[in-house]
Amino acid sequence: MSSAGGLSRRKGFYERLNGRNHRVTSVLFTLPFAILFFTFTLLPILSSVVLSFTYFNMLQTPAFIGLDNYIRLLLEDDIFLTALRNTFVFALLTGPLSYLLSFVFAWFITDFKRGLRTALTFLFYAPSLAGNVYFIWTYIFSDDAVGLLNSTLLRLGLVRDSVQWLSDPRYSMGVVIVVILWLSMSVGFLSFVAGLQSMDKSLYEAGAVDGVKNRFQELWYITLPQMVPQLMFGAVMQISASFAVGYEAMSLTGFPSTDYATHTIILHILDFGSIRFEMGYASAIAVVLFFLMLLFWSLVKGGLKRFSEEEA
Repeated sequence: MSSAGGLSRRKGFYERLNGRNHRVTSVLFTLPFAILFFTFTLLPILSSVVLSFTYFNMLQTPAFIGLDNYIRLLLEDDIFLTALRNTFVFALLTGPLSYLLSFVFAWFITDFKRGLRTALTFLFYAPSLAGNVYFIWTYIFSDDAVGLLNSTLLRLGLVRDSVQWLSDPRYSMGVVIVVILWLSMSVGFLSFVAGLQSMDKSLYEAGAVDGVKNRFQELWYITLPQMVPQLMFGAVMQISASFAVGYEAMSLTGFPSTDYATHTIILHILDFGSIRFEMGYASAIAVVLFFLMLLFWSLVKGGLKRFSEEEA
């Protein structure tokens, strides 16, 4: 009995030792990523939160001013309210549309042969790979008679004078939305393509036996419940992209745009952080944007979670 007890104790000791070694190995493997994540993600976020309660002009030591930046932001800065409204317009229009188009196109090409599917995937993804392609759209929507769209409309007799597509507030928002949608097939689209290629085919056979009759029923009852992780990832990426609209508008309509028609929160941060050097105020704007993105992400996460539970 004593021999068996000693063997059991030694076995337990080696199991604990192996478990500890596994934990140490796991920590060592994750340590480089944890350091990078803390340095380039978590630390800037914490720094922005701290600086948002200060006056900091990048030349003097930050001075604590409490909630003054947030009071100024919400009660005194009319242009911020305009930027907030424009950001919501971009997010609520381009975000869901881009998300839906990414999934629909990915679902549409999933049953094609591999070569054709690869070519179409590259074709849809190519705009997001391009660099500064805004000059193409600037030429298309140029305000003068030389622009592609204006010259075409004038030649056809549909307009008498050139339309100010990029400087008239009535049109500039629509132009930016069109360009953003053109650029929307990005990482989320690739995640949908990959997710649709990894579906469990046996579930479709079981669904056919259970009465699933067409592709739309397959999509709703079989495909979407399996793709919740990819849908979540695509939603996070799309929310981030839709709330980060700014450089597209600046490249097309200028900075600032006419009557701040396409001014967004990102451009407001750029204005105060990079031009006026009011880093405390810019940090307060960034904190507000960060929590808006978290709020929308939480809403989408809750909706997808309920959908997966209902379909399970």
